[in-house]
Amino acid sequence: MRTPTTRRRALAWSGAAAAGLLAGCSDGDSSAGSLGTEHSPVLRQAALRLRQGAARTSNDLLAHYDAVLKKHPGEADRLAPLRAEVARQAKVLRGTGRAAPGTAPVTVPAERDAAVRDLADAAQRASDTHLAAVVRATPELARLLASVAAAGAVHVYLLTDGDRK
Repeated sequence: MRTPTTRRRALAWSGAAAAGLLAGCSDGDSSAGSLGTEHSPVLRQAALRLRQGAARTSNDLLAHYDAVLKKHPGEADRLAPLRAEVARQAKVLRGTGRAAPGTAPVTVPAERDAAVRDLADAAQRASDTHLAAVVRATPELARLLASVAAAGAVHVYLLTDGDRK
């Protein structure tokens, strides 16, 4: 039997994941542990590229949130806290580096529920991408990516099942 999870409880889990994410992060300095403690320039460059790719993924999701909020401003109460979380994640992943360029503009469905479902799908894709990158990451970056992926899974829940309860 599945225990019903309230929106408040899911947000609390998301907040806990974010706190762990931010607490476990370095300041983004390329000499910090987030790129690994390896001394090999090749390994450090690989970690840097992986982190930049993860930042791009989060920036793309952030752009999706912005597009949905622009087209459906009535969803601001529901989406603004989640968007803020994604913005923090993107900033942490970006570190002190430049903002990663995004991809093509986001097309948002005219119908509100369809737009939120589409956003949930984008959050799921981002979460899956972060989780897939864990196996190629240094230990500290892997923990960061796993935290971001977990927070993304909570967002998917809140954007889909969370409102059905």
